[in-house]
Amino acid sequence: MDDKQSKNRRHFLKATALTLVASWIPNVGSARDVSRLERGLAALEEASGGRLGVALLETGQDDVAGHRVNERFGMCSTFKLALAGLILREAQDGRLRLDAPVNYSKAGMVPHAPITSRFLEQGQMTIGALAEAAQTTSDNVAANLLLNLIDGPAGFTRRLRDLGDEMTRLDRYEPDMNLVPPGEIRDTTTPAASAATVSTMLFSNFLNAENRQQLAGWTRQTTTGRRRLRAGFPTTWVSGDKTGTGMDEAMPTKYNDIAIVWPSNTVPGFVLATFYDDDGTQGAFRREDEKVLKSVGERCAQYYGA
Repeated sequence: MDDKQSKNRRHFLKATALTLVASWIPNVGSARDVSRLERGLAALEEASGGRLGVALLETGQDDVAGHRVNERFGMCSTFKLALAGLILREAQDGRLRLDAPVNYSKAGMVPHAPITSRFLEQGQMTIGALAEAAQTTSDNVAANLLLNLIDGPAGFTRRLRDLGDEMTRLDRYEPDMNLVPPGEIRDTTTPAASAATVSTMLFSNFLNAENRQQLAGWTRQTTTGRRRLRAGFPTTWVSGDKTGTGMDEAMPTKYNDIAIVWPSNTVPGFVLATFYDDDGTQGAFRREDEKVLKSVGERCAQYYGA
C-alpha cells in the first residue's frame, strides 16, 4: 500500500469512527449528566486521533465541564473576541473613541485582510470599524492595529490579568502568533481560561449594557464558524462565536472556536470554548476536521436535552 492509499485509509477510518461515536452517545434528556458529557468528549478525541480541549461554562457559574480544560492550546484568532471586548472597555472608560480614525498603509498589511484591504487606498478606518472587522471577519490587519492602541500583545495580556485571567497570554502579532508547535507556550490559553474571560465580557458588568449588546451582536454576525460549534446546535438556539485556525508544517493544524450561546428561557446562557489540534498527518486544512467541532456542539446540545 503506497503512502497515498495509506493516508486515504486513515482518513476513511477516522471519519467512520467519528460517525460511530456520534451514534453511540444518546440524548441525555433534561437531566444534565456532566460525567457522560465528559466521557463523550474523551471518546470523540480518541476517534478523531487529535488532541481536543473543551470547556463549557454556564452564566454565573464557576464550575467548568469539559475535557482537558486546564491544558494549554494555541489561541490562533480566537483572541480577537477578547480584543474586541477590551477595545469596547477602553472606549467605555474614555481612553479611546470608537469613531476615531486609525491610519495605516501598505507597509502594515499582512495576509487575511478582507476589510482593511478595501480601505487601503483611503488609508484609515475608525477604531469601532476595526474592532468589528477583527471579530466578524477575523481581519488580521485590524487586529494588529487595535493591539497597537493598547500597548501591543503585552498590553493585551496585562489587561486580561487585571480581568482575572492568569493563563491566557499573547506574545506576537498576526500572523506569527498562529505558529504554536507542541511545547510552545507563547500565544496560548486554556479552554477554562478562555471560557471564563469571554463569559466575563458578555455576562457580567465588565461592559455596560450597550457595549455587551454590541459585542454580542458582532459574535452573532460572525460567519467564519458556521461549520464548527454552531453547526451542531439546534437552529432554535441563538449563538455567536469566534474561530481560530493555524496551519504550518511544524505543527498539527489547529481548529478552534469559542461559542456564546443563548439557548432558551429554560436553558441558561453559556460559553463553549473548544480547541482541536488534528492528528498531524494532513499538514493542511481539512473540512473533515472541522466536523470534530461540530460534534462537540452536538454533544453540548445533547447535554441540555436538545
